[in-house]
Amino acid sequence: MRLAIMESITSPGGHEVDFDRIIVDECKALGHEVVFYVPEKFVFNFEYGVPIRYLSGEGISYTNMGRVKKIVSSVKREINRQRWYRQMFKYACRDQFDAIIVPTSTYRYLRAININVLKKSPIPIIFIVHGINPKEAPHFYKEVEKLKDFPNIKIVVLTFGSDVLGRTFPNVYCTKPPAYIPRDILGDCEEKGESIRSHSQTLTLGFFGQYRREKKLDAFLDAFLAGKYTQPVELLVQGATMKPEDSIDFERIIQKYQGHKHIKFLHKGLFGKEWQQAIANVDALLMPYSAARYQYHWAGMLFTAIGYQKPVVLSSEINPEVLQEYELGCAFQSGDTQSLFITIETFINTFSEKYPLYIKELARAYTTYSPSVFAERLVALCTKR
Repeated sequence: MRLAIMESITSPGGHEVDFDRIIVDECKALGHEVVFYVPEKFVFNFEYGVPIRYLSGEGISYTNMGRVKKIVSSVKREINRQRWYRQMFKYACRDQFDAIIVPTSTYRYLRAININVLKKSPIPIIFIVHGINPKEAPHFYKEVEKLKDFPNIKIVVLTFGSDVLGRTFPNVYCTKPPAYIPRDILGDCEEKGESIRSHSQTLTLGFFGQYRREKKLDAFLDAFLAGKYTQPVELLVQGATMKPEDSIDFERIIQKYQGHKHIKFLHKGLFGKEWQQAIANVDALLMPYSAARYQYHWAGMLFTAIGYQKPVVLSSEINPEVLQEYELGCAFQSGDTQSLFITIETFINTFSEKYPLYIKELARAYTTYSPSVFAERLVALCTKR
């Protein structure tokens, strides 16, 4: 099958890049051809090893934009999206591919196709939505309803249940998200059965990912420093910042805590092998984020932990369905400082004892969230008429 990936997110890296890679690598492994269709002047931050076709109309990035410029750019992006859709319709009618996958979508993508000829596509179009929160839900429902008479438009929602906040639709398919794996440093990760440990006497913990003020890093670091530990422990705090205010705040945190020798900071984005090796070099991953949206959108770092086989400490708001099913580590009550403190201390002091159980459960979770299984479901939708 010839699959066209229509990517328009202009991002310096992160989980969007790795998610595209899951689709590319796993679909190729299943024997399918993959081609990217992207806006003109689109800059890739990873070499996927597949052909690239360019669409007229530039992509728009909101990075470091103020409110007014963001509004103007949003309008321009919507205009360009209509252009991209019209071009993809022409290509679909010319039999240039067998299906289109839009890897990261929102209700805005569906709103756009509802006023575009692409909704009459002669081939399947798969829009992947990475979660729906209650605020977005009415907009999502409205656009999905309008598309019910266009059978080739299929919407995949990454979620842990069988409905979208209690509602189901004939053109909406709920499926579990895939785990991220260290493809460049482990070879065939499908054959791995255990975590890479640092083999150090010191337990090494890692806080990774895009830094936002909502992650409440101060409270986490204070709780970490207050603990009494029965083994040596170190903490690596890496943060990539997209907004000026987040960058300023992260630098403030570095200045505040850099005097503690067992805490190391890294204020930079990590990509490719460098990112994979940094995750592999720690023994556990910490996700002390407290924001209601994590209940509805799958957490990239949690699914990195599953793919890399790393035990976790995380907030009760982060995909609670996963820890209800698998004992991957410890969860603290979101917003409760005392619970955070007790959880961190307990996790560290019982880590050696519980590590075999964590690894067994991580392996079990990986079979459920395997990227190859995810790709098989995606391809099955592409062939469903």
